[in-house]
Amino acid sequence: MEIAKIIDHTLLKADATDAQIKKLAEEAIEHGFASVCINPCHVKYVADILKNSGVKVCTVIGFPLGANTVEAKVFETKEAISNGAQEIDMVLNIGKLKVGDYDYVKNEIKAVTRAAKSFGDIIVKVILETCYLSDEEKIKACKITVDAGADFVKTSTGFGSGGATVHDVELMRKTVGENFGVKASGGIRTAEFAREIVKAGANRIGTSSGIQIVKGW
Repeated sequence: MEIAKIIDHTLLKADATDAQIKKLAEEAIEHGFASVCINPCHVKYVADILKNSGVKVCTVIGFPLGANTVEAKVFETKEAISNGAQEIDMVLNIGKLKVGDYDYVKNEIKAVTRAAKSFGDIIVKVILETCYLSDEEKIKACKITVDAGADFVKTSTGFGSGGATVHDVELMRKTVGENFGVKASGGIRTAEFAREIVKAGANRIGTSSGIQIVKGW
């Protein structure tokens, strides 16, 4: 497979500068990555650079804690898409999931997904932050995400206590089935690990090491 086509070329650090963001976007065009994943304040800038390139603009919502209100996440989503975002990676409310308030989690994902889809064919990925969840909670989160109408489950923000693991990707793929998206992110820095993650069932990878992975593939 052509690994570049499933990589979201990512820079989400708080101190990312315009020059770094511009370089990220230009690298994504050069290597043919799936998208550039950046914080919402950079969306409009990146959308201008990527225009007509075939590389999508991806941004994060409720990032990195997932503890924003539903209304705030919906507003963020609408604003990001208005500014040029084509893919939305939202962090679900981890605390609500852990206490078993599944209706809240489902309604939140549905609200963000509905807001995104009102603009057209916008992909919505739901970040579970698997490092904080038991296997049972991961399975429940995956099922809720599917039921809520989103397009992908995603392992991690990259800002938690752990990132993607082969076990988690296998579990997520088994739970959501063959036709749903699974994005692995967090700590994927080598071609060797990327191969393991893809073999486990990921069909999208979020990484800041995309060029290194492509060169080693």
